Amino acid sequence: MSEDQVTETAASSSKGRPAKKAAKASLFARIALFVRQIIGELKKVVAPTRKELINYTLVVLVFVAIMMVIVSLLDIGFGTAVSWVFGGIAPADR
Repeated sequence: MSEDQVTETAASSSKGRPAKKAAKASLFARIALFVRQIIGELKKVVAPTRKELINYTLVVLVFVAIMMVIVSLLDIGFGTAVSWVFGGIAPADR
């Protein structure tokens, strides 16, 4: 593709008006703005219903239980393998 076929985008052009520099607000004005923004974001939060909360809790508990089983089986398997490789006492022999 030749240089003259490439179209120039607004982002790549050096033309246009320069960005305005906002005057730096005082410390208390910035803190007040921050608090207003926090309150605005908290108003957007939607609390789950009781049914959703119970459902989410059960999903987390089932997931944690499954992960505990997987990690326990891997731990027992690796422990047995290491004992067998290095000639130690197997967990069943104790």
